[in-house]
Amino acid sequence: MKKITLLALCLGLATTLPAQTKDNTLTPNEQREGWKLLWDGKTSEGWRGAKIATFPANGWVMENGILKVMKSNGGESTNGGDIITTRKYKNFMLCVDFKITDGANSGIKYFVNPDLNKGEGSAIGCEFQILDDERHPDAKLGVNGNRQLGSLYDLIPAPEDKPFRKGEWNTAMVIVKDNHVEHWLNGVQLLEYDRNTQMFNALVAYSKYRVWPNFGNFEEGNILLQDHGDEVWFKNIKIKELK
Repeated sequence: MKKITLLALCLGLATTLPAQTKDNTLTPNEQREGWKLLWDGKTSEGWRGAKIATFPANGWVMENGILKVMKSNGGESTNGGDIITTRKYKNFMLCVDFKITDGANSGIKYFVNPDLNKGEGSAIGCEFQILDDERHPDAKLGVNGNRQLGSLYDLIPAPEDKPFRKGEWNTAMVIVKDNHVEHWLNGVQLLEYDRNTQMFNALVAYSKYRVWPNFGNFEEGNILLQDHGDEVWFKNIKIKELK
């Protein structure tokens, strides 16, 4: 009952998940319920590079209502680099439609602190992993599949029978209510965890994130779309802030 109750609490008992009618827009009902677009489908308003003050001049393309991170060399932030929201968020429901190309790797991060990593690689934050599990080698790394699609990257694995639609659009959802976090894919819950706990900190201590102070436990942070050197498409990026 806990899973159902939390989702009902976040959505409101008389509502449902956002039902898209036209890409990168909000229905009147969504507007009444407090949903906001994080990307307007046309411009870089509200976004910047994770390590620069402006939106990247290359590596990202906006066309036909789709935000694309372009193919490069497969490395972390070696082309256009990650992009982050100019605002920080604390309690929220985040929905992102994504489609991956063959063998692609990317991610949706939250509680990002762009000041943690000033060197090479991606900005640091909790990650909803986006990955072609069948063709990308990262799927076989980590522990018990915790680097596969939908996982809390390098920390908690998503189930193997997740409802992923290969070659089609999928909807990732992250729900954060205080320290409780859930990952959802196409309307199915994949995992849940609680930050700022002994269990979470133990997971971090045995992960690649152990070198970053207070990882995952910040009160608020930016939201990030990752450039991992592969082409991945995004649209319908929206958020509902929770009290």
